[in-house]
Amino acid sequence: MTVATTTIPGNLAAQLRHSQRRKKAFAISLTLPLLIFLLATFIVPIGALLMRAIENPEVASTLANTVKVLDKWDRTTNPPDEAYAALATDFANIAEQSDAGGLARRLNSEISGARSLVMGTFRALPFEAGLTPVQVKAHMLELDPRWGELGYWRAIAKNGSRWTPDYLLASVDLKRDIQGEIVNVDPESAAFFKILMRTFSVSAVVTVFCLLLGYPLAYWLSTLTPRQANILMILVLVPFWTSVLVRSAAWIVLLQTNGLINRFFLDLGLINEPLPLLFNRVGVIIAMVHILLPFMILPLYSVMKSVPPTYLRAAVSLGSSPLAAFFRVYMPQTFPGMGAGGLLVFILSIGYYVTPALLGGADDQMLSYYIAQYTNVTVNWGMACALGAVLLSATLVLYAVYRRVVKSELSLG
Repeated sequence: MTVATTTIPGNLAAQLRHSQRRKKAFAISLTLPLLIFLLATFIVPIGALLMRAIENPEVASTLANTVKVLDKWDRTTNPPDEAYAALATDFANIAEQSDAGGLARRLNSEISGARSLVMGTFRALPFEAGLTPVQVKAHMLELDPRWGELGYWRAIAKNGSRWTPDYLLASVDLKRDIQGEIVNVDPESAAFFKILMRTFSVSAVVTVFCLLLGYPLAYWLSTLTPRQANILMILVLVPFWTSVLVRSAAWIVLLQTNGLINRFFLDLGLINEPLPLLFNRVGVIIAMVHILLPFMILPLYSVMKSVPPTYLRAAVSLGSSPLAAFFRVYMPQTFPGMGAGGLLVFILSIGYYVTPALLGGADDQMLSYYIAQYTNVTVNWGMACALGAVLLSATLVLYAVYRRVVKSELSLG
């Protein structure tokens, strides 16, 4: 009996550990497809975006010999003759015109006129063999006198490294000077900080209006019977199921000068001339509030349904007025829904592109519009990824602040 009592517990413990390992392996196997999917469609693209925001391959990969010669250049005097020879060699080694085009675009973003200079030089090279550096320099200056200007050589030397903070600095209106120091851009060129503030301000206004409109509606839905609430919730979600492009186009019809809204106000005699509701900030905010309102209502409704209605009745029975009971007893319990809905609407707003592009004017475009411009028009992937990294950072900061606020409220509660 003694042997049995000492061996059976050990066997049971081993069996228990084996069973736990099997359950853990089974749970991992169930979640592994989702993890792989998230890794392939979310983590890897974001990582590539962040890498491209600091990657600067155009100059380093095509003008390697020139960059090596310019490493010892002080950037204040004329470049050495060997730099001209190395530049001619690098241009002659460029096999594809697309590589020369990428180099031209990158240098043209640093100094105007570099595109025509690079493409003209690329088409004219190579020179005949056996030329000395002095002769190559003479041929280069004869080909295009702009090669004697320091600005183009400084642009090459500045972008010689494969990794650069220039895109990220430019996204917040900063730059590196000739010596590599970080300074503010010229006031005439400063634009992105203003655009970023515009993005945040429009998103904040949209969030406030969604909260003001969504809170009473969510409260009303929470007081109805389940059958009535389900029917009305379907009406709330109908815009949610419609394409954003379709909804934006519908608002163009409604808000234009001869649209339904202006015609309605004119027929009632409330206005004497059509209101400017389209291609301005008003139209953008109206359409975005309409599109994002369900994202505010759903979190509020889910929280309000969990608040017992007896709390309000108890507060009133203890002598509180209905209004004071609502603001002091009921509303504080809905703060998690307000925070979740506000965070969701704000994060979605700062990344909006279609609605401001269709209904807004030139001064109403948000950061996403310029990301699309750099991606599709100017083909500057580095700048587009840098602006995307700014939006991503803003989203993460907002989420961290929200988590901190929620944790502090829970600890106080």
